[in-house]
Amino acid sequence: MKKILFLTGTRADFSKIKSLIQALEKQQDFQVYVFVTGMHLQEVYGYTLIEIERCNFKNIHTFANHTHETTMDLTLAKTIEGLSAYCKDVNPDMIVVHGDRVETLAGAIVGSLNNILVAHIEGGEVSGTVDELIRHSVSKLSHIHFVSNKQAQKRLIQMGEIKESIFTIGSPDVDIMFSNQLPDLKIAKEYYKINFENYAIVMFHPVTTEIKEMQQYVKNFVTSLLQDNHNYIVIFPNNDLGSQFILDAYEKLKGNERFRVFPSLRFEYFLTLLKNSQFIIGNSSAGIREAPYYGIPIINIGTRQQNRAVHADIINTDYSESGITNALSIINSHQVKSVDNDFGKGNSNELFLQCLQKADIWQLNHQKQFRDSN
Repeated sequence: MKKILFLTGTRADFSKIKSLIQALEKQQDFQVYVFVTGMHLQEVYGYTLIEIERCNFKNIHTFANHTHETTMDLTLAKTIEGLSAYCKDVNPDMIVVHGDRVETLAGAIVGSLNNILVAHIEGGEVSGTVDELIRHSVSKLSHIHFVSNKQAQKRLIQMGEIKESIFTIGSPDVDIMFSNQLPDLKIAKEYYKINFENYAIVMFHPVTTEIKEMQQYVKNFVTSLLQDNHNYIVIFPNNDLGSQFILDAYEKLKGNERFRVFPSLRFEYFLTLLKNSQFIIGNSSAGIREAPYYGIPIINIGTRQQNRAVHADIINTDYSESGITNALSIINSHQVKSVDNDFGKGNSNELFLQCLQKADIWQLNHQKQFRDSN
């Protein structure tokens, strides 16, 4: 029996690994452990540990990694400490991490330095800002790569990764997007007491490399939303440096009947609300990944998603009040078509399971080698 440890620190990465955990939990050949940390344990962001517990996974371990300083380097150090201790108890055969968070980097460091296979979900992608530095660092620390598409595979090979370690499975959240697990719109609205008939989604995150300007950026954003006439479902940012500026600015939305503000939404409910929204505005990857699948118009603000693989007709604007206002003025007439993105066909969990059931993957060399490109 192989012991597989999944690490999750945010609602976003959990949406990417949920279907993979569920697939392995049904198999007798695997014993699954879920290490829960980061935003999941913070009340201000909705204490989303509850959503993980609702899945009834057999082995859930929690570890609070946030510090009062909320700097990413200290969060990284604390996560390494907690995960290392847990790994010594569990002794996993593989650690599965996702994306480009500091918790992800902690998982890759702990695994690679303790002779544990590290599997990275969605490596080889470009995301800009400090996130991209973390993502590529995790890729170099990982032994196995489960990528979304051929472009990501090509980048990893460009980075010296061996082709035999790369497996294209698509983006696992697509499994949920087109599953029968999504609630009806009426149920989602009733659950969150949303009375709007029509509405847009707001998701705006801090950009750590632009921390000095973030307070002004979010002020411009909130001012533009208040001057607009759409109804909005607003979801809190992630907990990166600068998030407090956004939370403070959102205080101005309180009491305004055009806004419903939430620390977090259950992923399946979020997808239903997104699928039926007028548009999404902000700088979230949901506007790059999920929204195009549903044919939802997108206003992307600023640099956070710069260079991201985009397969949709997106309205891009800078952080200025005039730029955001202008984008909002044309969004109602902006027509988009749902696209066949190259992020998989909704069977990532099956492909992931098939890979782990083959002996080849377990025979990959723990001692990584750099493969020169031809």
